Amino acid sequence: MKSNSFLSSVLQPFFSIRPKPARPIICSAILPKPQIPIYLRPTAWRVPLPELQNWHLWAKNRASSVGSAFSDLDNGPDSTLLQRELNWLVEDALEQPSLLLHPDSRNNHDDETPISIRVCLDDLYKLWKQRIVERRPFQYVVGCEHWRDLILSVEEGVLIPRPETELIVDLVENAVKGNEQLKNGLWADLGTGSGALAVGIARALGSGCGKLVAIDMSPVAVAVASYNVERYNLQGRIEVRLGSWFDPLKDVAGGLSGLVSNPPYIPSENIDGLQAEVCKHEPRLALDGGENGMDDLVHLCDGAASMLKPGGFFAFETNGVTQSKYLVDYMHAEKLKGSFCNINVVPDFAGVERFVTGYRA
Repeated sequence: MKSNSFLSSVLQPFFSIRPKPARPIICSAILPKPQIPIYLRPTAWRVPLPELQNWHLWAKNRASSVGSAFSDLDNGPDSTLLQRELNWLVEDALEQPSLLLHPDSRNNHDDETPISIRVCLDDLYKLWKQRIVERRPFQYVVGCEHWRDLILSVEEGVLIPRPETELIVDLVENAVKGNEQLKNGLWADLGTGSGALAVGIARALGSGCGKLVAIDMSPVAVAVASYNVERYNLQGRIEVRLGSWFDPLKDVAGGLSGLVSNPPYIPSENIDGLQAEVCKHEPRLALDGGENGMDDLVHLCDGAASMLKPGGFFAFETNGVTQSKYLVDYMHAEKLKGSFCNINVVPDFAGVERFVTGYRA
């Protein structure tokens, strides 16, 4: 058993006198209109096949020219991955993508017959130039990300959901199997971003589950999350609220059956060293966890103690073993002593000790 003095010395670098930094609370705002992913847009343009072939050849050459330069620089995409992304862009943008991707399919096609596409040819050039020259994330280029069994709308200003985060949905399912009462209660997803966790959890728990509140302080994220909720016809089960962390939940204090979050957890000094697709394009608000990456994680623990009902479940994502273990120590420290039980660190698919789960005592 660690002594209180030892524990205090261990936690001091992470949880010392620095209070939770103030963030503006947005009480009301006109939400922006979310962008429609390319694959859902109507085929409003018609272009001769030779012109599309010229674009495709140009795009392939731009991808090939990258080689391993991005990968060597910051672990970015190499030319093989970029070629794969180009194929996905073709599949999303063309009504008949096989005409470009599979030359044998052109045997019965007249080159003079225009091809229907979902973005104009000029925009196809612009989009691929943005991908190569500006390192704009591919998910922003096409306007969506495949996550679990979902295709979620994403755009600038919204964090792109990662495969690792998918496991939180499984953790929730397991918790509910152990206590069916959790299924019928109120859940919250804090820092919802695209709404990935909220939508994934609502679908996984089924039509008989309780309601879920998804919260984000970014108007863009709230608009995109609302769009994804509507696309999966979950408006009656998920309410998207605009605000900072627990502030929009004051009306349900002590009444949550479950709480999940993938908060900002990257240390501030590490942001600029990330892959260009991340540090230059994804919202810093969704990445930067403060000096040690722990600011928002600690705030979540403090809030969970007052927001969860007894027996309520929580699952938080962290940066890995150091953060997850310190978070466990923080929950056992004097301030929150006795607030939680059955606290566990759960590895992700790669074996990284990424998730902290537990229950309100």
